[in-house]
Amino acid sequence: MEIFERLGLDIKPIINAAGQLTMYGGATMPQEVVDAMSEVAHTAVRVDELQAAASKFIAKITGAEAGYVTCGCAAALMAASAACLTGYNVDSINRLPDTSGIPNEILMVASQRNVGYTPVLCAAGAKIVYVGMGQQTLVEDFEHAITNRTVAIFYYYGLDDGIPPLEEVVQLGKKCNIPIILDAANGVPPVENLRKFISMGVDLVAISGGKGIRGPQASGLLFGRRDLIAAASLNYFTPGFASGLVTYEQWAPPPSLVPKEKMRDVPNLPVGRGLKVSKEAVIGLLTALQIRTDEERNAKEMERLRSLLEPIVARCEGIPGLQIGRGEFPARGFPTLDITVDTLKTGMSIDQLMQKMKGGEPPIYFLALQPQILKGKFIINSCNLNEEQVSIVADRLYAAFTGQ
Repeated sequence: MEIFERLGLDIKPIINAAGQLTMYGGATMPQEVVDAMSEVAHTAVRVDELQAAASKFIAKITGAEAGYVTCGCAAALMAASAACLTGYNVDSINRLPDTSGIPNEILMVASQRNVGYTPVLCAAGAKIVYVGMGQQTLVEDFEHAITNRTVAIFYYYGLDDGIPPLEEVVQLGKKCNIPIILDAANGVPPVENLRKFISMGVDLVAISGGKGIRGPQASGLLFGRRDLIAAASLNYFTPGFASGLVTYEQWAPPPSLVPKEKMRDVPNLPVGRGLKVSKEAVIGLLTALQIRTDEERNAKEMERLRSLLEPIVARCEGIPGLQIGRGEFPARGFPTLDITVDTLKTGMSIDQLMQKMKGGEPPIYFLALQPQILKGKFIINSCNLNEEQVSIVADRLYAAFTGQ
């Protein structure tokens, strides 16, 4: 690629057939998103006013009371955690991540303790309290774990098949006045999820901007209750600053984003200050949201991605030991091929195939999660592929299994 050569970077482009994974650069962006980011790059704007306008845009699309753009889903989760820890309490905002002496516990299903993003909740100052026994966890286990130190319940969308069901956890949150933070990083597609979780009553929803929405990789969405989004914004980047510190009288945050009258002072030390989001990322994500929620265009794009995979099926169908199925990843997500490999018939394990594909020119990466490796299956995701790359993938797979 020319840009790598011009910068003297010793790096090879890859074919990402694994999907919208951060390790491989997330999802590719539509050209309109790139153009929108380029356009705003030459414009100056007050970022707090941009976030206030973005909040209204996000609310209209999601049905939430308010929204906020962050520099990734992990940053959205940190902001959500901070919001639940502090509310509008300026002293608490200025102290984070020090939470000594204030309620700081977030409940979470014990079986989700290995989710890679939970440390960001702690980065804001929260303490994770694990609940239940994996697949045996009941909503009653959460109820018994709630104390006067509980500030939120964390729920990871798409893990453990919903044990206990999200609906039951939301009902408990309403009953006990405990906010629910939902990590739905990979929750889009389907597009309906942008409104589904809010309609269910979830208080704060975090979604990646660089996965299924196909916005900038370093962007994320946080949306939900107006008071919690306001608190998140105060913990993320104090709105209304021009330069340096300002007095309460001088402070002029956008009123649609932050109710100044509910604050007794200015929060000068937000824990999320290092997580700034650029104006380009904000505009890029909003543009991607607009494209993604265009029903007719989205349907056509999904059909194109399904058709895109057919040359791989035509090339590899009939190879002894291969079973090719059509699917979607995640559920109701991007079109995929689910390929099961019989090692005895093909003479090649999934791991050997992965190494062979990565070692070729160009390197090709598929999705092979550990449970799927044990079942002898890998996934080809269409979201980042084009016609030329599909042809390469088909030929390389055929050669790997047939030696031709």
